[in-house]
Amino acid sequence: MRRLVTALAAIGLLLPTQAAMAHGAPTTTRTYATSDEVIANPERGFYHHTETHYKADNTGYVPLNVTTLRNFRTQENITQILRVFYLEKFASRDVIDKQYLDLVRADFRTARAAGIKVIVRFAYALPGDGWPPPTPYGDAPVARVLKHIQQLTPVLRQNADVIELVQSGFVGLWGEGYYTDHFSNPQDPSQVSDQNWADRKAVVTALLRALPKDRMVQVRTPYMKQRMFDVPTGTEGAVSEDQAYDGSPLARVGHHNDCFLASPDDFGTYLSDPVELDKDFVAQDTNYVPEGGETCAVNSPRSDWDSASAEMARLHFSFLNTDYNKDVLNTWGDNIEVVKQKLGYRFALTQSTVTTKARPRGQVNVGVKIRNDGWAAPYNPHRVQLVFQNDKHTFKVNVPADPRRWGSGTTTDLNWKVAAPPVPGKYRLLINLPDPLLSTRPEYSIRLANDGTWQPSTGYNDLGQTVTIG
Repeated sequence: MRRLVTALAAIGLLLPTQAAMAHGAPTTTRTYATSDEVIANPERGFYHHTETHYKADNTGYVPLNVTTLRNFRTQENITQILRVFYLEKFASRDVIDKQYLDLVRADFRTARAAGIKVIVRFAYALPGDGWPPPTPYGDAPVARVLKHIQQLTPVLRQNADVIELVQSGFVGLWGEGYYTDHFSNPQDPSQVSDQNWADRKAVVTALLRALPKDRMVQVRTPYMKQRMFDVPTGTEGAVSEDQAYDGSPLARVGHHNDCFLASPDDFGTYLSDPVELDKDFVAQDTNYVPEGGETCAVNSPRSDWDSASAEMARLHFSFLNTDYNKDVLNTWGDNIEVVKQKLGYRFALTQSTVTTKARPRGQVNVGVKIRNDGWAAPYNPHRVQLVFQNDKHTFKVNVPADPRRWGSGTTTDLNWKVAAPPVPGKYRLLINLPDPLLSTRPEYSIRLANDGTWQPSTGYNDLGQTVTIG
C-alpha cells in the first residue's frame, strides 16, 4: 500500500483518504498584473529567413552561425528561423551525399546550442533571369523526391526537438508548389492534372510519415489541403475540435501564406469564389494547425495596419518573416511592437487560488486562470507541471492540461488536486510549461506574460503563492 501511495503522489493523484485530510484547508487567492514586454517564447513571433545551397561541385553550403542565432534571441527576442535547404545537386540524382546530410545535422546542432527552433523547407531551384521564370525550372520528379525524403527521414527524426514544423517544399521554385517541371504543366503552371495532385499528395504524405506524429507540415495554399485530403472549403472542411491533435493527416497539415496581404487573393493563395470561403476555412483550421508566412507587396488599404492586424488575428498567425517585405512592415510603424507581442500565443496569469497548508503527501488544491492574449495557440505539445520549490528541495508534479487548447482570446480555468511534497517545509509554488523534448532547457519553456513571475534559470513561472508542509 505504501508503494501505491508513493507512486500516486509522484504523479499528482490522491487516494480518497488523503483527499479527506485536505477538507477545510486554508487557501489564498491572488491576482496578477500583465506585462507588455516582448517575450522570447518558442515557436512564435517574427522569424529570420535563412537559406543554404548545394551545387553540383559541392559548393554553396553556408552553415548556420551560433553567435548570429544567439543574437537573434538576446537582441531581438526572435526564437526561430526559416531554413530553406536547397538541393540543387540532387535534382538530377537519387542519392543524397552523406556529406550533405552531415551538414544539415550540424545546422540543427547549432540551432539547439543557440536555443532556437527551425521552420524547415527543402527545395531544388530558384528562378532564372526574367519574368515569368524560364523553363526548365529545375525541380525533381516525384519518384526522386520520395527517395530524398526517405534519406532525410533519420535526420528529421533525430532533430525533431528543434524542428518547429516542416513546410511541404520540394515542388517548384522556392519549394512553393507553382512553377514546376513535374507537378503541373510547365508551360501553364495553373494546369494541374489529377496525377499531378496525386504526386503532390504523395510528397506531403511522405513528409508526415518522416516526422513524429506530433509535428506538422504546412502547405502553401488552402486549396492544396482541400484537394489532397478531399475536404470542402469554408468552415465545414476545416479541422474540428474533436479532430484536433488526433494524429491524422488532416489534423497535421497547416498553412503558410508567403504573399500575405499582397492582393485580394494574396497572389493566388486563395482560390475560392468568393475568397472569404477559403479564409473561413483557414480561420477555423488554424485553431489547431499552424499559420504563418511573409508579406510580399504593399497593397493599401489591405496591407495597412488596421486590416493586417485584423486578418492576423482572424487567421491565427503564429509567425511572420521580419526580413521581407520591409516595405509592408514599415507601414505599420510603432504597431510592429504589437505584432511582436501577439504573433502566436501569449499566456498571462490572471488569478490563482492555492491551499496554503497541508501534511506531507497530503492534498494541495490549485486553481489557476490563464488568458491567451495572442493571436493563436501553440501547435506543438508542451507539458504542464506544478513545482514546489524551496532552497533545499524542488518537487515537480505533472498535471493534466494541454496548452494547445488554450485558444486565442480565451481564459482557461484550471483546477488540480495534487500531492504535497513528502518533506516538511515552506515552498514556493510555480508553474512550468516545458517542451517535452527539451525539458532541461529553460529557454524552450513558455514564459507567462506577467510582471515578476519568470525564473530564467529554470524556466518556471512563480505563482507568488506559498504552501507550508508539516
